[in-house]
Amino acid sequence: LSGTFRAAVFGANDGLVSNLALVMGIGATGVDARIVLFSGIAGLLAGALSMGAGEFVSVRSQRELLEATEPNNFGDDVLPDLDLDQNELALIYRARGLGDAEATARARLVIETARTADRAVPYRRPPEGADTHEVVGSAFSAALSSFLFFASGAIIPVLPWLFGLQGLAAVLVALALVGVALLGTGAAVGLLSGAPPLRRGLRQLGIGFGAAAVTYVLGLLFGVAGI
Repeated sequence: LSGTFRAAVFGANDGLVSNLALVMGIGATGVDARIVLFSGIAGLLAGALSMGAGEFVSVRSQRELLEATEPNNFGDDVLPDLDLDQNELALIYRARGLGDAEATARARLVIETARTADRAVPYRRPPEGADTHEVVGSAFSAALSSFLFFASGAIIPVLPWLFGLQGLAAVLVALALVGVALLGTGAAVGLLSGAPPLRRGLRQLGIGFGAAAVTYVLGLLFGVAGI
């Protein structure tokens, strides 16, 4: 999966599960419906910003790491100044699995290239303006996708309270809406990955409802204890 698509899929799932667990836990304590609503919105914003920032740093760092490992003009410039020993280089190639003759020939070729190559023209240079790490995706696109899809997932559990429902009715409607969304996202990932969509959808549903059940029980305990 590309960085942008991965951020979109997992951002939506994280938003669904985390905010459902949040509003279930808070709602179970018996607080006013407005507190549940405001808590859900705060969880949406905090989670979306955190996901977007984390995805930007992750993809950006991955691209920088890949760029740092590519051949470049600086490496070509300093190659003749390296203290290369043919025997040591041959040992490295032998450690990688080459035979004695092939390792010696490869080491001799590298040494000779380093000594005689014309450094006026770079040894390797990617096409001008080419994105050699397109599969990783853009850091900004991944961050924006993660933010938007987390928010789109996190708003679903809040909708019942947003439209004025309270108590058990709001909880049941939130569970139904999130259940349908989790089945849909799980099935979509299953189709794209070649796995059985129903199994993936049910797995997502079980994980999401499991997390919500834990926080709901904790909310009931805190509400009874008056915490």
